[in-house]
Amino acid sequence: MEKIAVLGAGSWGTALALVLADNGHEVRLWTHNQTHADEINHERENTRYLPGVSIPDQIQVNNDLKRVVRGVSTVVLVVPTKAIRDVCNQLAEALDHKVTLIHGTKGIEPKTFKRVSEIIDEELSNKFYEEVVVLSGPSHAEEVSKRQPTTITASSLNMNEAEKAQDIFINEHFRVYTSPDMVGVELGGALKNIIALGAGISDGLAYGDNAKAALITRGLAEIARLGASMGANPLTFIGLAGVGDLIVTCTSIHSRNWKAGNLLGKGNNLDEVLEQMGMVVEGVRTTKAAYEFSQKQGIEMPITSGIYQILFEEEKPKDVVDQLMSRLRRHEMEDLSNILNERYMS
Repeated sequence: MEKIAVLGAGSWGTALALVLADNGHEVRLWTHNQTHADEINHERENTRYLPGVSIPDQIQVNNDLKRVVRGVSTVVLVVPTKAIRDVCNQLAEALDHKVTLIHGTKGIEPKTFKRVSEIIDEELSNKFYEEVVVLSGPSHAEEVSKRQPTTITASSLNMNEAEKAQDIFINEHFRVYTSPDMVGVELGGALKNIIALGAGISDGLAYGDNAKAALITRGLAEIARLGASMGANPLTFIGLAGVGDLIVTCTSIHSRNWKAGNLLGKGNNLDEVLEQMGMVVEGVRTTKAAYEFSQKQGIEMPITSGIYQILFEEEKPKDVVDQLMSRLRRHEMEDLSNILNERYMS
């Protein structure tokens, strides 16, 4: 069994630490907050982010990064997108050997439009790892921590690294597939948060299941359109990291992006929503990044544009939905053909 560091003691980082502990690994969980570390070590529960779930003694929590990564074979990076650069800078100073580097963060950086693996490559010398691995798929931390069946994807440019991640995580409750399409897997995990905000807005407006089903379906086409333009395989978006993650994030009570959208649909403004949530809502930053990128590249993303208007231009949700419903008539198969041609005919 291995010594593994999990950086980030939020709900998802804690849930992944539990999976690794179940598999017999020695797990070190890092949080930047000393008080938070002391609370978890003393209570054996992460009451801030994953209340009611017992944390075994083999998971030790610490805020000393050098101590956490000393002698580990694998580092699992699970911090918000906005913290990735800073944590990687700290990691560069703390590491003194090569590791398998895995990230479980779902987001895109505004202004640079970088995926998380690209940010890591910029900030952390690859002398510390072969290739970054991403873990993504339909996976709420609350269900993973209760050992409810979950299936996700591990992807890397180096399939040996993806298979290493598969080996350390897979068990009877937590199934892991591998994929070589890292661009598609990362984008699927990031962009679905935009559509989940939209699904929450629709529910907040009490528009019903018909509207939400249409939004999810057309949202998937939008994700695939942007993904194909960035080099992803469109087929990835009908897999776990695409439609799988999209469905669970748009329909589950555990989804913080859906919850945030629901509050927006009920009339709260963005500042009020973020204050009530008390946790990072990755879809907000990702909406900004995807909107700006689509405008720069001339990629049609009407749902993303509409959600951007609600978040950052104070448009009323009902007005935006009415605008989407009154768009010019289109042919659905033409849309799908264009997405495929973007990837295979260019």
